[in-house]
Amino acid sequence: MTAPPRVVVVGDLITDVVAVLGGPLATGSDTPAAIRVGGGGQAANTAAWLAAQDVPVTMVGAVGDDDAGRDRVGELERAGVDCAVERHPGHATGTVIVLTGDGERTMVTERGANLWLTAGHVERALAGAPDARHLHLSAYTLLDDGSRGAGLRVLAAARERGLSISVDAASAAPLRRVGAAAFLTWVRDVDLLLVNADEAAVLAGGLDPAAQARALSATARRVVVKRGAAGAVWADRTATVSVAPARRVAVADVTGAGDAFAAGLLSAWLAGATPREALDRAGDLGALAVSTVGARPAS
Repeated sequence: MTAPPRVVVVGDLITDVVAVLGGPLATGSDTPAAIRVGGGGQAANTAAWLAAQDVPVTMVGAVGDDDAGRDRVGELERAGVDCAVERHPGHATGTVIVLTGDGERTMVTERGANLWLTAGHVERALAGAPDARHLHLSAYTLLDDGSRGAGLRVLAAARERGLSISVDAASAAPLRRVGAAAFLTWVRDVDLLLVNADEAAVLAGGLDPAAQARALSATARRVVVKRGAAGAVWADRTATVSVAPARRVAVADVTGAGDAFAAGLLSAWLAGATPREALDRAGDLGALAVSTVGARPAS
């Protein structure tokens, strides 16, 4: 395999407030929890995990002109991520409250400045990374009305520059809101589409994972269906399917596991790995992510 090229990651940069619950949520009362505040956001997490794999990476996003925004950018820069992040006075940096326990997590989200990401900024940021060969887009940028123009523009600009493109489908609930037909039109012919089991069900119906991946490969050239503890499935237009078993680890927090998985997959695939090798690397990083609290690599 060769060294992976620079990856430009576009999407959300957020403050995560992660509460690892000590038991079932006691609605209307108190629930003990271990609480951690730090960097989050699907795109930013993936960028941090890529940097931890020694992949040159540029993060493109938006924050408020506030302490939280400065902290979030500083964290990424210390992790080795080049940041092309625009600041928006008058808009707060996004925040997500994550309630996690028993292998699941529920998110309460204020998108904040992420909604104000502009087409002009993402195009300038892409032009400012002339050594980039791959674009990875968090679909939250497409699923939010405010940032959709930026998402569509960066996809077009990446195609114009001859970059390969991957998209992470982001989240099942907003996919339902915008509709599968619209989303699949936006991502048609991208090189790689990543979906989890819930997102695959929204986009391809209630099929088995291999059938979902093959169905979605009519839209994207390659599709990976992430299945958590059940592993993952890869399908491309030659109908080649690889299944990787999940790693068995003690689960501390599933926040950011899919983002780590994406980084592992990209770091291997862009370096020339086979689908099986790429899925193995993705599974390794996903397992590492769930074994620690928080969405980013341990510093």
